[in-house]
Amino acid sequence: MTDHDHAPEPIRGLPERPPPGETILWQGAPCWRSLNRRVFHARKVVVYFAILMAWSGISTWADGAAVTEAVQSALMLVPVLLVGLGLLALLAWLIGRTTVYTITNRRLVMRFGIALPMTINLPFSAVDTARLKAFNGGKGDISVVLNGSQRVGYAVLWPHVRPWRIGRPEPTMRSVPDAARVAEILADSLAAMHSVAERTGEADSPSAAEPPTREPEPLVTAA
Repeated sequence: MTDHDHAPEPIRGLPERPPPGETILWQGAPCWRSLNRRVFHARKVVVYFAILMAWSGISTWADGAAVTEAVQSALMLVPVLLVGLGLLALLAWLIGRTTVYTITNRRLVMRFGIALPMTINLPFSAVDTARLKAFNGGKGDISVVLNGSQRVGYAVLWPHVRPWRIGRPEPTMRSVPDAARVAEILADSLAAMHSVAERTGEADSPSAAEPPTREPEPLVTAA
């Protein structure tokens, strides 16, 4: 479901104020440098161009050119490499700057989008489990596995999705700093909500995690 709303955010990262009884437990954003490495594979781009440069230089030298000409031939690709790396870094920085992840005691909210901000609202009643993929420096990706009651397209989520899970996309908080602590907060909140749902016998109800006077929010909104 999609809803267009260009009103300013009452709270950064949320399309509207949380209802009574809902508490924000954590808010954060991706580390853009880590995004540049993990999502846009900047290091692999450097390796790729290094191979091209070496191939260009060796091919020129093998054709009978002088060593200086071979080096010049290889270095001609340097400006292209620098421009490409700069564009990737800029895109990663913009994604990091425009993304806000929010964990409450009832849901995970992902707000992202450079040109058109979009909000992904994931009530814990729609989430089966969460997974952490840790990186060096304490950063990591935290993915959530949906239980089938809600689905979001891979293209809509990208890059905030677990790579290559196209058939059953897993919304993912990418390159989160202090990822182990954030994953623990999310896991504890999920466990608490599922425990309440099981005790009340409403584990299969899509609105079990929502206040009784409030309808569940759309899964996807554009703001």
